[in-house]
Amino acid sequence: DEEFDELCFEFGLELDEITSEKDIISKEKGEEKAKGASDVILYKIDVPANRYDLLCLEGLVRGLQVFKERINLPRYEKIIPAEGEGQRLIITEQTAQIRPHAVAAVIRNITFTKDRYDSFIDLQEKLHQNICRKRALVAIGTHDLDTISGPFTFTAKAPSEIKFKPLNQSKEYTASQIMDLYRTDSHLRHYLHLIENKPRYPVIYDSNGVVLSMPPIINGDHTKISLNTRNVFIECTGTDITKAKIVLDIIVTMFSEYCEKPFTVEAAEVVYPNGKTHIYPELAYRTEKVKPEYINKKIGIRETPSSLAKLLTRMCLKSHVTGNGNHIEVEIPPTRADIIHACDIVEDAAIAYGYNNIQMVIPKTYTIANQLPLNKLAELLRLDLAAAGFTEALTFALCSQEDIADKLGMDISATNAVHIANPKTAEFQVARTTLLPGLLKTIAANRKMPLPLKLFELSDIVVKDPNTDVGARNYRHLCAIYYNKSPGFEIIHGLLDRVMQLLEVPPNEENGYTIKAAEGTAFFPGRCAEVFAKGQSIGKLGVVHPDVITKFELTMPCSALEINIEPFV
Repeated sequence: DEEFDELCFEFGLELDEITSEKDIISKEKGEEKAKGASDVILYKIDVPANRYDLLCLEGLVRGLQVFKERINLPRYEKIIPAEGEGQRLIITEQTAQIRPHAVAAVIRNITFTKDRYDSFIDLQEKLHQNICRKRALVAIGTHDLDTISGPFTFTAKAPSEIKFKPLNQSKEYTASQIMDLYRTDSHLRHYLHLIENKPRYPVIYDSNGVVLSMPPIINGDHTKISLNTRNVFIECTGTDITKAKIVLDIIVTMFSEYCEKPFTVEAAEVVYPNGKTHIYPELAYRTEKVKPEYINKKIGIRETPSSLAKLLTRMCLKSHVTGNGNHIEVEIPPTRADIIHACDIVEDAAIAYGYNNIQMVIPKTYTIANQLPLNKLAELLRLDLAAAGFTEALTFALCSQEDIADKLGMDISATNAVHIANPKTAEFQVARTTLLPGLLKTIAANRKMPLPLKLFELSDIVVKDPNTDVGARNYRHLCAIYYNKSPGFEIIHGLLDRVMQLLEVPPNEENGYTIKAAEGTAFFPGRCAEVFAKGQSIGKLGVVHPDVITKFELTMPCSALEINIEPFV
């Protein structure tokens, strides 16, 4: 286990945990439920999101074997059948509105076992979740070719006109009935919305009118793959042709290993509505040239061109040195759709070299970091507010609309708040425009504590601002609250004076601070003042309005202060 963990780490993966089905179930549902579950050891391996070729056992083992230099990287080959003998997939123009693209291929003379079959299905599922974006971009269908006869037609029809027996069901249903059938299915219900409200549903037929699948929901039962299947027809339909090609390439390269002639795949022809044809899978190999010094410089190592080429070859990127060692020619196989730029090649060279083997050096530039002035001021104030007997609270930057508007007696439009487009909970709908609600909620949660409660928070608030590049602006606010049997306005006023004393702002109008009577919806009429400093209004202090106190489920009077500290930086 330790050696394998080490190997994964060297290859840029992470062995997350070593567990078994029994362990997983007992952790999630308790010992009782885990009885009878399998004890077989399972490795949970974290694969980076860009490496689709490592999402199944076949690809992972192949990658590790090449990395350990036990095998050479296989050459994937596409066999184009004789004229008129290959499989054809004809796309009709009806599909244009819903899922316009389709690609196809055939895996011939494959031998399945239980494990291989499970891995085959599992890879499709992982690709669906990952690159296919929960089947929104691409949906994969795999069929037993010997149960159907081509050419195949990819079209779109009204739900009532589509009728077939879905996978693992005992009778035929129309497309609309299928949607109702799977509405309660824990696995398939998540994909129904992709086509549910469309006037036509996509569907693939063979030449005899047998339904292969209704992407992206379900395959037909007729073409179901079993352990005895010898020839597999693979179709990928979708809204993104590039992703569809990648998905097809991954599936055929991973499982052509089990063909009679390993790593060969039979091409299929796709006919577009405009009459053009294209042969899939593309299985495109391409070469890129990279300068050895570019790789060395980016990683911070000094390797010869030939050893760099060897490192890249171990990462499934077959490489050799050309032109007096000035260039490395790298061949990118169809399994590596993630190699988009030279930096991707550099990254693989770094992984093969081993991040831990790169020598640490002191950077050439010599700079001394400084704390941001605003943060420095905030830190200093925090210490002194605590020294004044107030306890610091840290509350969420997001809150509900009621917290910053209704409960404080304001209208939400007047707050200028930034709204979240799709909030997960009612508690996190907007970014806070004031710190007061957070502190009032904190007091409500701590009503059992002995009085008086003296809290403060020094954090950012967010308001809309059309003049900034992001359309919003942060302000660093200081909010303090005193909660007791009497309002204690004098205590909060005293705190303001202490803060100003620390900031060396004198209590006068010319260059200091003053407070003037004001009205605020959250404050008691006649018990509220606005604070002016540096010639501008920086906030308010006062006794909190009884309505506000009740709305936050509090019972005692309290007074609060909230000011913006940015003018004092």
